[in-house]
Amino acid sequence: MKIIAHLDMDAFFATAELIRDPRLQGLPVAVGGRSNIEPLAGNEFPVLSQYTGRGVLTTANYEARKLGLHSAMPTMKAAKLAPHAILLPADFEWYKHLSRCFKTAVRDVVPWVEDRGVDEIYIDLSEASEGNFDQAVDISRRLKIAVTQATGGMTCSIGLSANKMTSKICSDLQKPDGLSVVRPEQFQSIIWPLPVGKINGVGPKAREKLLQMNVQTVAELAACDRTTLIDRFGQSYGAWLHDCAWGIDNRELSYESDPKSMSRETTFEKDMHVLRDRTDLTAVLTRLTNRLAEDLHRRELKARTIGIKVRFGNFKSLTRDHTVQMPIADSSDLLETARLCLKKVPFTRTGMQSSIRLLGVKASGFGEHSPEPDNPQLSLFEA
Repeated sequence: MKIIAHLDMDAFFATAELIRDPRLQGLPVAVGGRSNIEPLAGNEFPVLSQYTGRGVLTTANYEARKLGLHSAMPTMKAAKLAPHAILLPADFEWYKHLSRCFKTAVRDVVPWVEDRGVDEIYIDLSEASEGNFDQAVDISRRLKIAVTQATGGMTCSIGLSANKMTSKICSDLQKPDGLSVVRPEQFQSIIWPLPVGKINGVGPKAREKLLQMNVQTVAELAACDRTTLIDRFGQSYGAWLHDCAWGIDNRELSYESDPKSMSRETTFEKDMHVLRDRTDLTAVLTRLTNRLAEDLHRRELKARTIGIKVRFGNFKSLTRDHTVQMPIADSSDLLETARLCLKKVPFTRTGMQSSIRLLGVKASGFGEHSPEPDNPQLSLFEA
């Protein structure tokens, strides 16, 4: 039997700061941006009320989340919600170091690992556990101990199931420091009562549209006719929703040492308008390219082709690519090229949606020869 684990580090960036400075323990901490702010007189650390700018939070620890803070939140909005929460600059070199530590510790136990970013991985435990969930649980407990030891005290949450989609849901069920298991025969009893938003990829807009169909839980989604979902959400997304509701996910893990592409994307809590929310969109695009740059540097890769993905408020998606003459990996170069891609999106065309629910950036063409670069025409999300 196939057994897949999803290992997700708990509040990775914020916890990394706590590992480095134990004085932060128990305090609300947000991480965002690269500029350092000096603490006010009498304070040990800078706080959100001192921040001015257009950045977004990289993450927030669990104490800060209780105050309403979360990743990708505009930092100025976070400052209004929790002005006295501590704000620290992102230190990606430190995060990469801890990322390598926990992934090395995992691979020392089980080598079949798919890298999904700096703070999460999938692990194929099928062979190591001989297809036995009880053995997979024992291995997962060993992995959790190994991760904590390798990182000096960080914790992770692990979800176990027969596929990647369900394991991703599981790893979030008992955070922090959780271990959740869903055997195939348990899918309906454990997953069906959950809100549909627990499925990775079902964002606020999809939830709103499903609510109009009186669908709030995974069970209610499973009760929907496949054809109805396709009619409402399109062939690809509608069929995917139906499969997810029934626990169907046939994706294999990817063990490529040099991936064909790498990407970062985010689904917004509410649709963003291309003009009214231009400042926030610029901040999000900057954050995505910064994260993608860190992924590329960690794998020691440079890309010749950069692409963007836009999903509109009506669930229609569009992608645009731009190829450069010399391979790039720095965040500033990625941001500049991503903007060139956005210039190719016909936002001003009659009938084109002006609201965006998802924005993503993709890098590919590692080691390939480059054709002549494309010529941009329009301008969007310029700082």
